[in-house]
Amino acid sequence: MELLTQDTLASAACAFRGYNVTNLGRTPELLAHAAYGPIMRRHLEEASKAAADLSSHRFDLVERVTSRRESSLATFAEDIALIMSVEMAHLEIMRELHGLDYRRVRLAFGYSLGEVTALVAGGVFRLEEVLGTLLSMADDCADLATDVTMGVLFSIGPALDLTAIERHCLHICSQGHGVIAISAQLAPNAVLLLGQGDTVDRFRQSMHPVLPPTTHLRKNPNRWPPLHTPLLWRKQIPNRAAWTMFQMPGGFVEPAPRVLSLVTGEISYNDYNSRTHLARWLDEPQRLWDAIYATLTRGIETVIHLGPEPNLIPATYKRLSENIDAQLKRRTMGGFGLRAVSGMARRPWLTAILPSRTALLRAPVVKHVILEDWLLEHPPA
Repeated sequence: MELLTQDTLASAACAFRGYNVTNLGRTPELLAHAAYGPIMRRHLEEASKAAADLSSHRFDLVERVTSRRESSLATFAEDIALIMSVEMAHLEIMRELHGLDYRRVRLAFGYSLGEVTALVAGGVFRLEEVLGTLLSMADDCADLATDVTMGVLFSIGPALDLTAIERHCLHICSQGHGVIAISAQLAPNAVLLLGQGDTVDRFRQSMHPVLPPTTHLRKNPNRWPPLHTPLLWRKQIPNRAAWTMFQMPGGFVEPAPRVLSLVTGEISYNDYNSRTHLARWLDEPQRLWDAIYATLTRGIETVIHLGPEPNLIPATYKRLSENIDAQLKRRTMGGFGLRAVSGMARRPWLTAILPSRTALLRAPVVKHVILEDWLLEHPPA
């Protein structure tokens, strides 16, 4: 596995994971570790206490980890505190036991909840300051999730037409039987949809000929809190959370390292606008593809994935790398041969953007470190 050093950090990005249906990862092993355990325990206990002080929630994150109880919608509030506290513990372990200062990385970003953790890690807010707001909306988000289905919409041909997708979502919404919307853009050929009731089914049944026949939709069997969509409007969650966020202490420093926002797809945080971006963060789609491309254009050589069992961000990089590799391997000494043409026909979305986005060619050489694995494979001296 890639060796992490202070020199590595200068060209690295840290990626913070968000909520998933599994959220323990290797945290039980880190908690039981002779060297790592005390730091991990302290962060779990502090998050548990903060939750008790800031909300009606009472839970014991140390017991949750040691008993290896996995997630459900009923544990959504607990999962928020668990994920954020584990990510903060990872950073302290890096610094105190491996001499790796997080502030030296070139940039940070996070998917969904991970963006909030990146702001805490960057010194913009304290964990307890944002945790109160997040926990106050957790139960309502989980309640909405009982009637929400995720659909992965993808194309095996041209890039997806986001305008056409948004228009079709609105047509379904206008029927008056539930709301459906884009929650994240994973790549030019893939987006996540979240919809109430049977709206995802109705989208699939009616998406042709609105979308090309090469477009497909796969339903996810799990239930998901509908963050980053207008579905939150049903319980006025964005306005209520924003009202609380605007009154939080702190928020008057620029994050260090700089944070690449999935709200804007750019490095947008300054010394005063974090509340505005967080208010938008709740109900606007996650621009993961823009963030991935930004890391490539900025010369990132290593991505360090924090949190328990990171999945979505590593998987997105992996798919992109495989697509680039497959495209390049079809080149011949004489230019593009028949195999190349065949390969391009299967990935026209990639062929269309490569000439203007040559930074994508760097994807296969970017190294990835799953930090929880790295820590267990490299115990401190």
